[in-house]
Amino acid sequence: MRALRITDLLQAQGILLGAAPADKAAAVELLVSLQSVQGNLSNPAQFRQDLMEREAQSSTAIGSGIAVPHARSAAVLRPGLSVITAPGGVDWGAPDGSASNLIFLIAAPEGEDGLHLELLSRLMRLLMREEFRSQLMAAATPAAFRAAIDQAERNEFPEDFPAPEPQTMPRVLAVTACPTGIAHTYMAAEALEQAARDMGCPIQVETNGASGAARVLTPEEIAACDGIIVAADREVDMARFDGRPVLRVPVSAGISRPAQLIQEVLDGKAPVYHHKEVRIPTPRPDQGGENLCHTLYKQLMNGVSHMLPFVIAGGIFIAISFLLDDPSLGYETFGTNTQLAAWFNTVGDTAFRFMLPVLSAYIAVAIADRPGLMVGFVGGALAVSGYTFPCFSAEAVSAGFLGALVAGFAAGYLMRLIQWLLSRLPAPLEGLKPVLLYPLAGLLLTGLFLCAVNPFVGMLNNALDGTLDTMGEGSRIILGVVVAALMAVDMGGPFNKAAYVFATSTLAAAAPAVGSVVMACAMIGGMVPPLAIALCCTFFPSRFRPAERRSGLVNYIMGLCFITEGAIPFAASDPARVIPACITGSALAGGLAAFFNCALPAPHGGIFVFPVIRNVSGYLIALAAGSLAGMLVLALLRKKRV
Repeated sequence: MRALRITDLLQAQGILLGAAPADKAAAVELLVSLQSVQGNLSNPAQFRQDLMEREAQSSTAIGSGIAVPHARSAAVLRPGLSVITAPGGVDWGAPDGSASNLIFLIAAPEGEDGLHLELLSRLMRLLMREEFRSQLMAAATPAAFRAAIDQAERNEFPEDFPAPEPQTMPRVLAVTACPTGIAHTYMAAEALEQAARDMGCPIQVETNGASGAARVLTPEEIAACDGIIVAADREVDMARFDGRPVLRVPVSAGISRPAQLIQEVLDGKAPVYHHKEVRIPTPRPDQGGENLCHTLYKQLMNGVSHMLPFVIAGGIFIAISFLLDDPSLGYETFGTNTQLAAWFNTVGDTAFRFMLPVLSAYIAVAIADRPGLMVGFVGGALAVSGYTFPCFSAEAVSAGFLGALVAGFAAGYLMRLIQWLLSRLPAPLEGLKPVLLYPLAGLLLTGLFLCAVNPFVGMLNNALDGTLDTMGEGSRIILGVVVAALMAVDMGGPFNKAAYVFATSTLAAAAPAVGSVVMACAMIGGMVPPLAIALCCTFFPSRFRPAERRSGLVNYIMGLCFITEGAIPFAASDPARVIPACITGSALAGGLAAFFNCALPAPHGGIFVFPVIRNVSGYLIALAAGSLAGMLVLALLRKKRV
């Protein structure tokens, strides 16, 4: 066990530089308050009394401007240090008659045995050096003061600071990926890295974010590690892990229980992963216990993650075209009346039209790997066009969003069937599979299937769209409440993504110049949680610790930009109180947005797309009401924090 260091007990918030106490009692008051700020005391008044009783026995001034008051007390929760520098000096009864300007306070629990004496001895060895005392008095910040002590300890007690061990290969590897590749991917990586540091376990984490893979695992690392954690809600490259122990979990598990996952790998509990080009439809138990529902969810989210850039960028371009146009030139052609508006509208609409084919293409890729790309893309395009056999109908009915989902899963699993059927072909024909046999057979089966089901899926899709269009005010409000509440249930997780995907599907079916009420409810439901937390940190600061208050203010920006994930750290640390408060606020905001019949023609953007919202004043009222309600509920549920 390593020796206790001064910097172990002295934190930056326990240091006050340039103090000017009127007398010894005022200096003691400052030192005790610094101990209390660090959370070391249960009863500051009792500790102050015990300290003054110790001071009455004999002075703790050393001379040379140094005083080190110390006391053991039942009011001390844990050992701690605090310090003030007093350039004007304080009369502490020093034997040489000098005033004390460098004053340390050692607080020790009543039951400790010699800890404060060990710390006092260590501190005095350092303070005997005049140049060290001068360095401390000259420190401009608490961080510089603490750094000076740390360096002095390293020089005086080198045996307590062993040389770092040579860099070794990480024992545990990890891959993180979420559907959007924005927040959960990096939060899971940070949680795993922090847990590994706490456990003293070398780790390397590959993040598969929206901008691509970073810190990609090397073959040497994969071969040398004890095991790999794959915390992902979409498909990642698994072929490289063939024959290695792999633990497959949702990305949320990487955030909520990173230490447990690392320990399972270290204990040898991760099953060996076997990758095959042709995989059976039902997940195998040797793939980390992944169940069918989670597999289907990952396949869907792989499509959603690739679809979102088309939806968001295309939708915002279309929204910009309305901002730049003049409706007096013609409402029917609103968005294309001027040349600049028409350019934005055309580019945005082109991107938007790729939304559903890309969704189905990457669902198929998640199921059948690269051979699924072409058949999935064509299947999605067939679903959008509604094309069917001439004997079925003379008029094509678009299968829309539902059709794209059906096309993606059908194309993927049909391609897996083809891969299985062709798996026993002679070796000389292997080269024909990816370039000829898979595309031809896949396109034939997918085309036949989509043309057969398009009329029925199109009828269902039209019925759902018609229901939304003719929905009465009461039903519309209920739908707004439900969608907005789901956005706050897990803030980026499956419920949030399901609500958002449903909202974008209504946006795809809505008239561009009008927008979607459901999309407006979804966005406001995602904006409220960070805003409610930020407001609560501002108006009810006693409900949060200092670090929480500082980080909470960032949620003003995140909430206004529709980044719901800003609320996750608070929800993770106190889910029983934060999540109900956020759901309450979001549900109220969504219900009011639906009541005011607000509609949004863009799928993202936060306050930056407010100018294109129908009934923006009602939307602002709904956002304010929901955020304030969430703040009040959170303030009522949470107790005061130290």
